[in-house]
Amino acid sequence: MRLDHQYQNAYVTRDLDAALEIFRSRYDFDGFMRIEVSYPLKTPRREGSASVKLALGWIGNVQYEIIQPVSGLIDVYQEGLDHDAPMRFHHVCMRVSDWAEFRARVDEERRPVVMEGGTPGHLLWLYVDARDTLGHYLEYCWMTPERWTAMGGR
Repeated sequence: MRLDHQYQNAYVTRDLDAALEIFRSRYDFDGFMRIEVSYPLKTPRREGSASVKLALGWIGNVQYEIIQPVSGLIDVYQEGLDHDAPMRFHHVCMRVSDWAEFRARVDEERRPVVMEGGTPGHLLWLYVDARDTLGHYLEYCWMTPERWTAMGGR
């Protein structure tokens, strides 16, 4: 798998407000957009949906994503949570320019996809389990140029 075109560092938390306070008080950043979203996805075992609270903010050319899992197929997020820490690093995300080519390579290389979703024609994503080598997940995301611009892409 490739590691180029990384644009995002993502964290999981049990308390989105507490995580955002850390960014405000310790890192002098208060530029997060907050959303609550439910989306369809599939895992190797089943299809369903997930509901999460998200905060997205750009610092320079890096987007920071903070995820508070709420309900549904959220095991991939919950397993990284720590009761003693306000948030934990979870994954990095790379932008993909040709989804069909990329997805074929994932299948060819038999990469362990742990979840996958999106909105065909607008945005597609998947998580590859790279914990055995990098210690975290890798997210790959394809989106239209309009979607990239709308989410503040640099």
